[in-house]
Amino acid sequence: METARVSILIRLHPEVMQRARKQAKKEKKSFNAYVENLLDRETRLDWAILPEDYQIDEEILRLSKSGIVHLPSHEEIDADPKLSHLLAYLNDED
Repeated sequence: METARVSILIRLHPEVMQRARKQAKKEKKSFNAYVENLLDRETRLDWAILPEDYQIDEEILRLSKSGIVHLPSHEEIDADPKLSHLLAYLNDED
């Protein structure tokens, strides 16, 4: 049994609408299915939030000081949920 759908009204810039319709056609989807898929994909991720006392590994800090890597500040990490998630994921692999 299919889940009931909710109807919404959104305003889009005409160029955005045109690109979305073109991409939906390219993917052989209806415009509605295409937009729903985009929204589902973007909202499905459960972004991890790093604890305030999160410490960046010393080895990575040494790389940063050598000029090889630019590490984002804690403020940049806090402002970017995708970066936060990536760092948490990499930290969990250890």
